[in-house]
Amino acid sequence: MNAIVQAFKHIQIFRHREKNQKLSEFVLAHDASIAEDITGVKNQEKPQLAADAMPGLGYAYAKEPPAMMPKPQLPAGEIGKDPPTIMPNVNSQEKPQLPAGEIGKEPPPNLPNIWIYDGEVYDLSDFIKRHPGGEFFIGRMKNRDITTLVNIFHPNPEKSKRVLKKYALGREARPEDVHPKYNAPPFLFREGFDGWRDTPKFNFQNKEQLLNRIKTRLNEPEMKKKIEQMDFIFNVVTIILLIVYILVQVLRLNFMQYMPIYLFVPLMAALRISLTGAGHYLIHRAQVRLNKVFAHIFDISYVPMAFVVTDGHTLMHHPFTQSQVDIKRNVFTAMLELPRFYRIPVHTVHKLGHVLTGMFVRLIEICTLGVKFGVKDMYGSWQRGFPHYVGTFGMRVILVGELILFWMHGDLGAWLAQFVLTLWISTFMIVASHDFEEEEVDPSEDWAVSQIRNSYDLTMIGNKYIDCFLSAGLSPHRVHHVLPYQKSGFANIISEDIVREEAEKFNVVWSKPKNFFFDRLPILVKHYLLGPSRTAKENNFGLLKEHFHPQQLMTSAKYVIQGFLGIGSI
Repeated sequence: MNAIVQAFKHIQIFRHREKNQKLSEFVLAHDASIAEDITGVKNQEKPQLAADAMPGLGYAYAKEPPAMMPKPQLPAGEIGKDPPTIMPNVNSQEKPQLPAGEIGKEPPPNLPNIWIYDGEVYDLSDFIKRHPGGEFFIGRMKNRDITTLVNIFHPNPEKSKRVLKKYALGREARPEDVHPKYNAPPFLFREGFDGWRDTPKFNFQNKEQLLNRIKTRLNEPEMKKKIEQMDFIFNVVTIILLIVYILVQVLRLNFMQYMPIYLFVPLMAALRISLTGAGHYLIHRAQVRLNKVFAHIFDISYVPMAFVVTDGHTLMHHPFTQSQVDIKRNVFTAMLELPRFYRIPVHTVHKLGHVLTGMFVRLIEICTLGVKFGVKDMYGSWQRGFPHYVGTFGMRVILVGELILFWMHGDLGAWLAQFVLTLWISTFMIVASHDFEEEEVDPSEDWAVSQIRNSYDLTMIGNKYIDCFLSAGLSPHRVHHVLPYQKSGFANIISEDIVREEAEKFNVVWSKPKNFFFDRLPILVKHYLLGPSRTAKENNFGLLKEHFHPQQLMTSAKYVIQGFLGIGSI
């Protein structure tokens, strides 16, 4: 019973509210993970949307100031003086320092509408609706440094910089302009993380850097035409895979003799992971028109939730790989709290809970926040944000609907078998393409060089074009990290020769791709499945005590319940 009580405490929907108390600050999970409310403010009449609230994304941060807030008074000797600022030198690799007492502090109640580029501040509020890449990418980056993103996500960054000039505020950035936790749940980052101090400051002023050399060659007319052709072929293959995905299930449900279980299970796992690979590239494309809906095919492998991971994956992991901003280093850890031999069954039931009820609980909570606070800061209007909601709810209905269909046909075992296989292969693929145990990235290094050195290409069967789908888009992974704006894995494959040739001029060794099954999976299984739990390590538990200690049993029970409540692990 304690496990149920503790689990329910983590989610706002089921939390008791005091008579004279309203919620004033929310942190919803970024990766379909943990939702918790932080504090309440008494006797408030009507909550107002704070400037840094981001509802509709999967987490939000909103505060309410007291009803009567007196203006702070300065000492007489300080009146008229400029406030102290701590400015990073964008060409320096030293991290800006905050006073010890200021690090990790919560931001002021109303963060300004500010985006930071090269140490200067801009107000892009009016540009959200005009951004060719969609409202999401601009809205989500408020109160962050966009220098790296502008340079890596645009084929011609100079054009984007000219647009930025129209929105300049004419002053340098200050620490209080940046949300210390990126307006994301603090658990996603290491303890003490501060967005102002810990965001790497890469130098993009050098026109001869590797990224610029690669883009120069890719922007040649003939190469651009080839890339467009490969994008088209990638889209066609995706449509074919979707049709096959439907047909395989129809055959299993209606003509079982033509689709035996030993064929059905691996086929479904391969098709789900392949379609997730397509979704992987859709979340990197401009979030406009129908792509707002179809990008949610990324969720078809049961592990991610595109509605919320687009931020963490596209806007944090890719620009700042292997740094403290890279939340992918931190999120794949929850199962390590479990006793080692419980991890597979407990985590499997946990994710089944996500499919059945958990993600619906999470989405209802997201929508509640959207209705309560509005979505203007993120999408510009409800009309612009609505397709994202349609896509995410539609995908969740499809996943549950498939389960119900197989149950009604008396074939639940086949569904469960493909669910388990898909879940675990997809789970390990998340961490297979990087060594997250390695040292942090050095921002003094050329950005593109750093991306190549900290990424792996994965192979599944040895054919790059087939592996592009079977690896969920991770086959041409190094090129994908250098060129995250490209629209398809096929475009990355034909760009590889150019990236490799230019990288060699920077003395970058282009190592052989690693096979997922033989090179990466054994290492990951040893680390994530066979190592003792954290509690067992801290308390020197033996094998039996690790699995039967009351604290460990409670942790396992709570973990299962959290899955059904939408509290996540990845």
